[in-house]
Amino acid sequence: MPLFFQGQPNKKRLLFLILMSLLLISGALLFNRPEQTKVIHVSFPNKHVVKAEVADTPEKLLFGLAFRDHIPVDEGMLYIFGESSAHQVWTKEFRVPVDIIWVDESKKVVFIVESAPPCSGDPCPWYGPPPQNARYVLETNDGFVKNSDIELGMQLKFILRM
Repeated sequence: MPLFFQGQPNKKRLLFLILMSLLLISGALLFNRPEQTKVIHVSFPNKHVVKAEVADTPEKLLFGLAFRDHIPVDEGMLYIFGESSAHQVWTKEFRVPVDIIWVDESKKVVFIVESAPPCSGDPCPWYGPPPQNARYVLETNDGFVKNSDIELGMQLKFILRM
C-alpha cells in the first residue's frame, strides 16, 4: 500500500497536493476570465457622442448588434477592420433598425445609411460599399443620424474607455 494511505498521511505530500490544487484553480480562473468589453466614445464635431461597444473579434465583426432587442439612445457598435477597404455590412438577425456610418482611416465620415431595417430571412441585403475606402463602421440606434445632424465629411474623435 502506498505511503499516502498508511496510518498517518504524509504531511509533505498532502501540503503539496493542496498547493497544486490552489495553483491550478487560480490559473484556471486567471486565464479563463471573460474578456472585458472595450468601449470607445465616438465624438462628433457638433458635440454628440456615441458610446460604442468595440467589434474587433471575428465573432463580433460577424454578429455585431444581432439578437439585441434594443439599442439605447446614443449607444451602438464600432466595427474596427484590419484595413481600409470597401466594407459592406448587413443587418441579419438584427431586431431593430439602425443607422450605419462608414468612417475612413483619418476618422472622417464617408458614407451614411439611415434606418437600415432588420433582416431575419434569407437573403439579407448588404449595405455599402462606401464611395471610398473605410476602416470603421459605426452602427447606432435608428434616428441618430437625423436627430444629431450627422453629415458626410465630419471629423470624428475616438476616446477609448475600459
